[in-house]
Amino acid sequence: MGTLAKLLLGFVFNFLIAFAIVRFIYYPKTKNRDYVFTFLSFNTIIFFVLSLLGSINLSVGFGFGLFGIFSVLRYRTDPIPIREMTYLFVTIALPVMNSILVSDNGFAQVLLANLIILLVLFAVERSWGFKFVSRKNIVYEKIELIKPEKAHLLLEDLQERTGLAITDVKVGQIDFLHDTAKIEITYLENGE
Repeated sequence: MGTLAKLLLGFVFNFLIAFAIVRFIYYPKTKNRDYVFTFLSFNTIIFFVLSLLGSINLSVGFGFGLFGIFSVLRYRTDPIPIREMTYLFVTIALPVMNSILVSDNGFAQVLLANLIILLVLFAVERSWGFKFVSRKNIVYEKIELIKPEKAHLLLEDLQERTGLAITDVKVGQIDFLHDTAKIEITYLENGE
């Protein structure tokens, strides 16, 4: 296979994997379109830069340099949510891996590695086997229910009013002047 054909085939394969991750795994869960452009752009540019460098040693060094830049960006820019940082890392790591393996004619390894990455991301994003909890802080006005002996009534009232599957309630600051209390609730996501 010619060099140009190998480059084009490698790009199409790499882009389809990145597109599948962004469109079918990341986007349905977050509905955040702000990062779609970033993920696909980073992936495409890094693939071509590494593919056109030619030397595997140079490509690996460049890949590690990108991870270094990635680390610096993490601490020097506006905070990016951890999920988006993880997907950014994946979309940076994929072209590094794919460009090296495609240039070595390791198509079987590329296919296997990419399929495993897709499966792991899909499984983890769908919460298979995991129960996730979230926390919310609430200003609560039924101050008579914050007593320890009325904990079950407090829990019932909060579940009825919020519609959440609450697993834990912690009473924080109490304001007797305004008859309110700051409460932190812990609940199962998606009502699991």
